[in-house]
Amino acid sequence: MEELTNLSYEAAYQELEALVARMESGELPLEESVKLYERGQRLSAHCQALLEQAELKIKLVDDA
Repeated sequence: MEELTNLSYEAAYQELEALVARMESGELPLEESVKLYERGQRLSAHCQALLEQAELKIKLVDDA
């Protein structure tokens, strides 16, 4: 799996959507579902951090 720091928001969100779809299929063994859930949590946190960075940049531009 790709290192999160190298993922753009769009790529991370796309991977997160794919993980959710796989998990919702109900066809995965429990162990794999847990691994995907953990990866999804990391992807979600990464997306949130990128959004917060973008919001800060916008605020800085607006305040300038």
